[in-house]
Amino acid sequence: MLRCRLLGHLYRFSHEGCTLRWSCLRECGACGDKRYPTAEEAERYARAFDRRDIDSLGRHAPLFGLYPLRLWRAWRDRRRARPAAG
Repeated sequence: MLRCRLLGHLYRFSHEGCTLRWSCLRECGACGDKRYPTAEEAERYARAFDRRDIDSLGRHAPLFGLYPLRLWRAWRDRRRARPAAG
């Protein structure tokens, strides 16, 4: 699939017992699995690899290059913290 070749795969991780499974959300056919000694270990890795870092976008941005993103994030956080008037 062209999108996966240009942008990279968008993997989704899950576990079934002691097996960690992954597959591309764009349904290009890229997938795999790996067995771990315990089901808890497979679950821990699936949870860690499946995490999306979209919530921390802009939190650790470089000072000058992504300064507008820092400003947007500060404005958004400030609006969320303000109590609703009613």
